[in-house]
Amino acid sequence: MIPPSTALAAPGMVYLVRHGEKLPDEKDPALTAQGRQRAQNIAAMLSKAGIAHIFSTPTNRTRQTAQPLAQASGLMVQEYDPRAPKALVEKVKVLNGPVLVVGHSNTLSELVRLFGGQPGPEIADNEYDRVYQLVYRPVSGPDAVTTVLFTSLPPTGPAP
Repeated sequence: MIPPSTALAAPGMVYLVRHGEKLPDEKDPALTAQGRQRAQNIAAMLSKAGIAHIFSTPTNRTRQTAQPLAQASGLMVQEYDPRAPKALVEKVKVLNGPVLVVGHSNTLSELVRLFGGQPGPEIADNEYDRVYQLVYRPVSGPDAVTTVLFTSLPPTGPAP
C-alpha cells in the first residue's frame, strides 16, 4: 500500500506539441511525409509516458500528428476548439493521467501559459520540433509547474 503522502507527491503531466510539417497552400493541409515521420517520432518519444488522454484541434494536420500515439495506446483523439483555450485547460486539469495536446504555432504558447508553464520565445512558422512537458507538483504558487522543453527527432529523408 502506498502511503498517502507518496501518492500526493506523484506529479501530473501535460505534453504540448505543434502538428508536424504540413503541405503548403491548402485550406486544411495534411501532413507531408516529413510531418508523418515526426508524428511517428513523437509517438515513440511518448510511448512510455503513460498518456491517458489525447486532444487535437479539428484540423487534418493536428489529428494526423496525434493519431500514431492514439493508435499505439488505444486512445481516441478528443477534439478541442483552438479559439477556446481556457475551456480546454479547465477540462484537462480535472483529468487523471498524463495528457497530450496537439496545437498550432499561433496557439501553443498561450496554452502553455494557461497551463501555468513558461513557453519561451514564440514559435516560428517553420518550427515543428518543440515538445513541452509541464510537470505539476502538489504545491501552490509559481513553483507548482515545471516546464521542460524537448525537441522531437527530425524527420529523415529529403525535403518535400
